[in-house]
Amino acid sequence: MTMAIPGSITGGAQTGFTTPGYTTTADKAPDVNMNQSAVTALTGTQTGVRAHSVSDPFTITVSKPKNVRILPSPNPVTGKYGPVPSNRYGIVIRKGANFAANNAPAVAYVRCYLDVPAGSDAYDAANVRGMISALVGLLNSISAGVGDSLTTGIL
Repeated sequence: MTMAIPGSITGGAQTGFTTPGYTTTADKAPDVNMNQSAVTALTGTQTGVRAHSVSDPFTITVSKPKNVRILPSPNPVTGKYGPVPSNRYGIVIRKGANFAANNAPAVAYVRCYLDVPAGSDAYDAANVRGMISALVGLLNSISAGVGDSLTTGIL
């Protein structure tokens, strides 16, 4: 799987953080079609952020479809395709987050699913790559804004 989780991740800009970074260690994923790492150390200034522990998780998991779907044959009479199946890839981040004093952290989730129509991976790879480039660029450019919105409720 080429969605490898690097051992060192440069974090996106966040209000109150200075050059955030994350050191990851490979972990056993819950399924054979997944890769998982735990964030075992933090770099930069991230006051209050905690690295992974059993009761306060900070993990990153990437997944691929168990059964990759392919483009079916077109209708022999009309030449049209019926419903086109998709292949779902995923990225899930789990992070323990305190909600009140004297309580164990609850787990917050980020779930990103990437559904790619079967056949477009070969026929239109440039646009599949363009979609991912735009997603990563958008998240990188609005990283602090997303963090601000999640903590203030203001878009």
